[in-house]
Amino acid sequence: MSVRIQAEDFDLSTEVAQLRAANPKVGAIVTFLGTVRDLNDGTSVAEMELEHYPGMTEQSIGAIIEQAKQRWPVSGALVIHRIGPLKPMEQIVLVAVMGAHRGETFAACEFIIDYLKTEAPFWKKEHTPAGARWVDARVSDDAALQKWNAP
Repeated sequence: MSVRIQAEDFDLSTEVAQLRAANPKVGAIVTFLGTVRDLNDGTSVAEMELEHYPGMTEQSIGAIIEQAKQRWPVSGALVIHRIGPLKPMEQIVLVAVMGAHRGETFAACEFIIDYLKTEAPFWKKEHTPAGARWVDARVSDDAALQKWNAP
């Protein structure tokens, strides 16, 4: 399991190949790639800045991955989250999960990204024509998280 917080971009193919090379018993690799949109809540976005709490962020994401491992038999996971200024269409986050079968691997990947969107200590600021604004978690993100706590 690996967590990286970085300003630099990453290569999706390279990251997945490295993760895959770690375990020949893998039958499924599921990835989620998040990118910067040029529009949010009906407003143009020229740039997004992401800040984090060093050390705490990595620990928080590591705990999310551990929770996924306890729920599903995944054999590996990678989370790369970028920080700093990012332009529309640039990559923000990669979540890659490997397991023996697709169902549990999809579920674990979705679980990790749902928790990342709401629980990981990141702060987002968008630069719009009206000026800069901080972005809160969406109601839909909170709702997605709640499905994992359902009885």
